Amino acid sequence: MIQIAVVDDHELVRTGFRMILEQQPDLRVCGEAGTAEDGLELIGALKPQVAVVDVHMPGMSGIELTERVRCAGLPTHIVVVTVVEDGRFPRRMLEVGATGYLTKGCSADELVKAVRLAARGRRYLAPAVAQQLALASIDGGASPFDVLSSRELEVAMMLVHGKTLTLIGDQLNLSPKTGFHAGTAENSEKQCN
Repeated sequence: MIQIAVVDDHELVRTGFRMILEQQPDLRVCGEAGTAEDGLELIGALKPQVAVVDVHMPGMSGIELTERVRCAGLPTHIVVVTVVEDGRFPRRMLEVGATGYLTKGCSADELVKAVRLAARGRRYLAPAVAQQLALASIDGGASPFDVLSSRELEVAMMLVHGKTLTLIGDQLNLSPKTGFHAGTAENSEKQCN
């Protein structure tokens, strides 16, 4: 039986994931969390084989959660399920330790497939995301996004999607006047190394 944690700030999304996953005889959702902080605690306590994680959540992001799970040496494989399809974000998630990356437009069958592969330690990328990553590597062009910290990249992607600075600050618990604070992904990367 594959044990799964679901970490997403939307209760309806968590319920939908649980319903999809638990229809399978070999999958069981052992816990849910509405924040990355609670998700990290849940993953640390239950050590599920897979965690299905959103990227954008209030407070700590899915990127930071993934980094911290990896830094802590936890056995949980992270499958990211988010609305962000842009190639820079999936690449960053894979670099920090995610095993899978899907968009929330994926089918139920694709989610199940990704979770099963991740439980075996195999990577899974949504086809559109894989194509973007492949084309970006062929083009060979470095992106200015590549030098951003995980938190900075998350803010940049939120700006690209039309969110205001006030909304971004509220969602990520950041002050627009003081910028990024201790405890961001950049600092967690330093702690890991």
